[in-house]
Amino acid sequence: MGEDKTPSQKNSTITRAQLAVIDAAARIMTDAPGDDDRAYMARQLVQATLPHSNPGDVPVWTRKNGKLTLVIQPGWNAKAGKSLGYPYGTVPRLLLFWITAEAVRNKTRRIELGRNLTDFMLQLGLNPNNGGAGAKRSDARRLREQAERLFRAKLSFQMDEESDGREGVSWIDMAVAPKGQMWWNPRDPDQATLWGSWIELGEDFYEAIVSAPVPVDVRALKALKKSPLALDLYAWLTYEAFRASRKRQSRFVSWGLLMKQLGTDYAGEADFRRKTKAALNKICVVYPGLRLGKRMGGIEVLPTSLTAIQPAPVIDGAASR
Repeated sequence: MGEDKTPSQKNSTITRAQLAVIDAAARIMTDAPGDDDRAYMARQLVQATLPHSNPGDVPVWTRKNGKLTLVIQPGWNAKAGKSLGYPYGTVPRLLLFWITAEAVRNKTRRIELGRNLTDFMLQLGLNPNNGGAGAKRSDARRLREQAERLFRAKLSFQMDEESDGREGVSWIDMAVAPKGQMWWNPRDPDQATLWGSWIELGEDFYEAIVSAPVPVDVRALKALKKSPLALDLYAWLTYEAFRASRKRQSRFVSWGLLMKQLGTDYAGEADFRRKTKAALNKICVVYPGLRLGKRMGGIEVLPTSLTAIQPAPVIDGAASR
């Protein structure tokens, strides 16, 4: 029989998620990012994020951040005669990072998703073998479901305006992917198909995501993939670090305002603050260039912070390799 562990020994056990964070941090600090390590997120979806949990059967879902409001309308399942539901949680966020990177890299609205689900899952850092074939909680089933929810959704950004004492409003209504084909089978993710799966991004959505996107490190995303809050916070910190560095001025956001921006799916501000601080501890490990201040009441990003993806140094007019 093995020895019983004391409470302190049990608490000191490193989890798989913690090991992933440590491993990602080691690679980020020692290896320059390659092309496959670069991903992006649309600026608008950093300022107002997707739901963290399932909003349920409601006609529309909104997130308001100051004068900016994000509105999501779910797609329709014609076969079942009901709503497809809302994209929520970590999977649609990983999809958005990947889609934006593909659009920026290839400069095209058509995004090839591949001939089998396994290959696509590995690119997102998901496990094609967990949960068993067709299991409810398997990554394969979650990806298939959340991908269709995201691709078929309609997003609207509305900005309330004020000028010369007059009130106005501007908006953009966007279909994420008005065209596409998906042939994946979550019960057999290795199955190849004669026709590849693909989507064609809506023109307005494409323009929104490729216009000044926020660069992030895929290695960090994979380490943080268990938490939608951690993914949102990481992208937001990357964006704020860029703004602070460019303006040479600290960026500060209170807990209350940050909660409106990143997620109201919490019991209250105290609950949000506690969970954000836990996520922040992991982010600081995989984002070594981040510099935070000590101002109370929120998060302060210092102008000495570096972006998550640093440009390659230039030597004699050419980028070093």
